[in-house]
Amino acid sequence: MSAGLWPKILPILLLAVSNVFMTFAWYGHLKHKASALVLVIFTSWMIALPEYMLAVPANRIGSAVYTAGQLKAIQEAITLIVFVVFSALYLGEPVKWTTLVGFGFIFIGSLFIFLNR
Repeated sequence: MSAGLWPKILPILLLAVSNVFMTFAWYGHLKHKASALVLVIFTSWMIALPEYMLAVPANRIGSAVYTAGQLKAIQEAITLIVFVVFSALYLGEPVKWTTLVGFGFIFIGSLFIFLNR
C-alpha cells in the first residue's frame, strides 16, 4: 500500500475495530439481562477502554486528511454496518428491510459530507 494512501485507510480501519468494541459495550449486555446493572456498567467501561484507545488515534491520524465532520460521518457509517451485523449475529434479531432502508438513508446522508471537498 502506498504511503500516501495509508493515512486515508488507517483511520477507517481503526474506527471499524473501535466500533466493534463500542457496540459490544453499549449493546452486548442485552443478551445478559439478568446481570446486575452495576456489573454491566463496569464491564461496559472495560470494553469501552480499548474502543477509546483506537478511536482517539483514528481521529488524530485521520485529521491530517479528513475534516472533523468527515471523520464523524465515516464513524457513523461504520456504526450502522457494525450494528446490523452485531444485532443479527450476536443478538439474533432479524434484519428487517425497514431497518436497512432507514440505515441506508442515514448512510447516504453521511456521504453528502464528502461532496465539494
